[in-house]
Amino acid sequence: MNTSEFNSTDSIDMNIDRDSHVPLHIQVENILRQLIQQEEYQNGKLLPSEQDMSKQLGISRNTFRAAMNKLVYDGLVERKKGIGTKVNQNKVHTHLEAWSSFTKEMNAKGRPFSDIDKKVSLVKAPQEVACYLGIEENTLIQKLERLRGEHEKPIVLFTSYFHPSIGISNDEEFDGPLYELLEDKYQIVPVVAKEEITARIPDKKLKEQLDIEDNTPVLIRKHLACDSSERPIEFCYASYRADKFVYQINIKRQNNNH
Repeated sequence: MNTSEFNSTDSIDMNIDRDSHVPLHIQVENILRQLIQQEEYQNGKLLPSEQDMSKQLGISRNTFRAAMNKLVYDGLVERKKGIGTKVNQNKVHTHLEAWSSFTKEMNAKGRPFSDIDKKVSLVKAPQEVACYLGIEENTLIQKLERLRGEHEKPIVLFTSYFHPSIGISNDEEFDGPLYELLEDKYQIVPVVAKEEITARIPDKKLKEQLDIEDNTPVLIRKHLACDSSERPIEFCYASYRADKFVYQINIKRQNNNH
């Protein structure tokens, strides 16, 4: 296949394997996810047209469109009629119809987040945290603060508090995805999540942490993770830059006569 019309693709496998058990639109989606990571497209260059890419890859436009629609759904690219398609530079999208590891979700979207700063401490449980975890106020508990973002630019601050019954070690470094650590090392499996989302003006400290210069509101997500018996495991405040993050909710209409 001739791929000369594509720029900066030396590190990308542009071949379509028609004998593979992987559907064609999934193969194309994987190619597109690699393509949009190229520097030129990250810097705002329009992606090649649907017609050109379909021709180069030797696939139908419907197959290509199905792959591109998935990237649009995931918030990775944006399409403007009469202009073209480019990488969505502004906001990270996540969906609330299913609960998964934040790290895994962002990696799957081709937007790997990293820890910019991390702090672990033993603190007295504040009143609201104690209420959510079902423990006495001022009980000593583990607190984990993780400032996360892309390319060293902060987007979200996670502040987690853990139920003392988990028995997290005082020297725990919390490397890797949090819920995998809880499951593999502490045999605690988060199953149920209860969410509350609000917006507020950040205080001085939070503005500094998220590198916000004005009074732009932040998105505050209160997240209570529970086990299969709905016993509290972790309570987390997630503070997102509202100019960089979007929550999407898919709702199906109930069958009724109204």
